[in-house]
Amino acid sequence: MARLIQSEEAFTRFIEGFRTKEDEVKYEKALSEMAVKGRKSIVVDFRDLYAFDAELARFVLSNPEDYLPYFDIAAFSKLRMRDPEYADQIRRTHVRLRSLPTETLLRKIGAEHIGRLVMVSGIIVRATAVQPFITKAAFRCSSCSETILLDQTDQFLRTPKKCDSCDSRRGFELIPKESVFINSQRVTIQERPEELPPGHLPRQVNVEIKDDIVDVARPGDRVNITGSIGLLRKQGRGGTLRVFDFALEANNIDVSGREMELLEITPEDEQQFRELASDPWIHRRLLQSVAPSIYGLDVIKEAIMYLLFSGVSKELPDLRIRGDINVLLVGDPGTGKSQLLHYASRTAPRGLLTTGRGSTAAGLTAAVVKEGGTGNFILEAGALVLGDKGVCCIDEMDKMRDEDRNAIHPAMEQQVVSIAKGGIVATLNARTSILAAANPTLGRYNPYQTIAQNMNLPITILSRFDLIFVLRDIPDPERDARMAEHILGLHRAAGTPISAPLDIELMRKYISYSKRIKPVMTEEVITSFRDFFVKMRTASAEGGEASAISITARQLESLVRLAEARARVHLREEVNVEDAEAVIALMQRSLEQVGIDVTTGEIDIDILYTGKPRSLQMQLQKVLGIISEMERISGVVRDEDLFGTLMEDYGISRAEAARLIGVLMRDGTIYSPRPGHYKRTS
Repeated sequence: MARLIQSEEAFTRFIEGFRTKEDEVKYEKALSEMAVKGRKSIVVDFRDLYAFDAELARFVLSNPEDYLPYFDIAAFSKLRMRDPEYADQIRRTHVRLRSLPTETLLRKIGAEHIGRLVMVSGIIVRATAVQPFITKAAFRCSSCSETILLDQTDQFLRTPKKCDSCDSRRGFELIPKESVFINSQRVTIQERPEELPPGHLPRQVNVEIKDDIVDVARPGDRVNITGSIGLLRKQGRGGTLRVFDFALEANNIDVSGREMELLEITPEDEQQFRELASDPWIHRRLLQSVAPSIYGLDVIKEAIMYLLFSGVSKELPDLRIRGDINVLLVGDPGTGKSQLLHYASRTAPRGLLTTGRGSTAAGLTAAVVKEGGTGNFILEAGALVLGDKGVCCIDEMDKMRDEDRNAIHPAMEQQVVSIAKGGIVATLNARTSILAAANPTLGRYNPYQTIAQNMNLPITILSRFDLIFVLRDIPDPERDARMAEHILGLHRAAGTPISAPLDIELMRKYISYSKRIKPVMTEEVITSFRDFFVKMRTASAEGGEASAISITARQLESLVRLAEARARVHLREEVNVEDAEAVIALMQRSLEQVGIDVTTGEIDIDILYTGKPRSLQMQLQKVLGIISEMERISGVVRDEDLFGTLMEDYGISRAEAARLIGVLMRDGTIYSPRPGHYKRTS
């Protein structure tokens, strides 16, 4: 006990005596600023405490529950001397420690850590609502109305054994107004996906949060937590079990999940990156480092490279413009789509990989579930929320159920996940780039059909991808021979990785460093994009109403994002004309693959926005116009009359007319009241 009381004096000496290199009394100043900032806590860097008194620091590490309360008393005493009015208002002060010498991995927490101070990091995947937690309970005796105060230190509420005045042993009523409560919350943290060993389930730990640090973090945030390891009892039918659950009593929480979590980059790394960026061939070297084991696919690898670097998000007063790039790969089996997704999830500083068949709407976005035991509703974060400020790869997107796919609509454009269930209404950030892969409906891609006809994906999702590429497996003797040599060379040199200009670890650091740069567009780039946009739109306008619309404002925004990402590849502060021309060429390659009207051969963006090319829409409009006119005259339209009129007025053959009528019937625009007769759906 004497040593504990001496620790209060030692901490007071630390507050008064610790000085920085600039001879500033760091923690004296922090105490004096508490009232101005409205804080209840003083955050102490553990390295400062260790440098001032190593023995005291070691005692705190081994017995935090004994020493930290005395630290709180010492800090409150100093605050009362400086500002007694504010001290009486807040009634308590907390000393919160950060930057412990070593970090303990969640999966390494064991029996040897019980009762010790540790620092862990992870992602918050679940959080309860804030609840009142009693620290001092006031009870009223039902016999003599005497008030009894009891300090609460146990897990369960402790009632008086007997009344001090009348010796009554029962009939005590809790008086909430005279009791002392603090806020409390329970969250669950989980290992980061990038730290998870292959084939292992992620470990989780429950964290108890109290007083002024409740609600500082929410599901999806990445946090560093300092706290002491405690135990939660498990109850069985025969009583308390000998097996316990770990629980972390949080002392301090540092949130890093709302901003890009940058990897540790030293000045030497920075110098190396600047040297790499000065190489005129850096773009080619980085491109060769993207999935080097996969043969060819340079255009798609370039798109994935831009996705990893991403553009710059803009926060405007009225809206937010996303900077993250979404890419969809559609193609025949065996073309390397899944391998590209695996590479992107491993290389991104923060990457997640999931599959459409094994994902639900709740697993992708967020869910409200009932907590076991209490029955309270708690919020759980899904993959898109956990991948905030990173890359989320979704394989086999075509295998997802419709209701699950629809849940990711707002996450792809507005980059938020909204949820309202069980009285919980929340909006979580999902600022993530999405790299998705899908297979054609009939196994192989049919070039004579539109992208919407080839895939089981709604048009609303297709239009939210910046770039869509088709991977077709077409026999080509010369190319097939080179691919065979490449694949067989991989197997011959098994265990010897293909030499890439930049390895994965260096790529991750380079990408992370590039996120600090926010390139801006020059006047030349703005002119280049404007001219391209106007030229494409003018070509559409010159063709009249029947002409295909080749590009929209959404593609213009995609060009800006891609150009900013290309500038980041070179670590440039400005987007230049070379970037603009390169991404325009990339966008045209994508539109040529998926935005071609197979009837006219024109680039038609309506294929991505409506699922039907402009030429088909015009034909359908003609059929619908004649049906409306004939229905107005005779009330119902006979098929023979309809076929004859279409042939006479527009030269549409009977077979083509039957196909167009079939399209309108499937869409529900017209219906057949009896065989051979049609009416509009009103």
